[in-house]
Amino acid sequence: MPDVGVLSAHLLSGFHKELFTRLAEAGHEHLRPRHGAVMAYIAQDGTRASELSERSGQHKQVVGTLIDELERLGYVARRPDPADRRAKLVVPTERGLDQMVLAKRIISEIEARLAERVGQERFAEFKKVFAEVSHGY
Repeated sequence: MPDVGVLSAHLLSGFHKELFTRLAEAGHEHLRPRHGAVMAYIAQDGTRASELSERSGQHKQVVGTLIDELERLGYVARRPDPADRRAKLVVPTERGLDQMVLAKRIISEIEARLAERVGQERFAEFKKVFAEVSHGY
């Protein structure tokens, strides 16, 4: 049996391949898995870059570079934070919101297919245990 690192890598690789292939087919061909450090953690009404860094576990400079890329691609915009005018929020654009809705649907379909493979209860337990094991990484 492969170790948990190898198993996790295989699952993530297959998950990314399907997700980003399907996103590309739907018109989001410039997105890459690295962009998930922003797009998977951004709120619809915006999120500070520091929060995106914390949520994704990526260094602030990495997140800043990703935000720059996503801004050039039309997925996010920087706006003043109404709670603190000195701070900026990273806000999804219409294109970003479209991608977020589509990604959520695709992910649900992938998870439903995996649950069919092993059974709903086993898959739910797998996600619960996987979350517990990965907590803190």
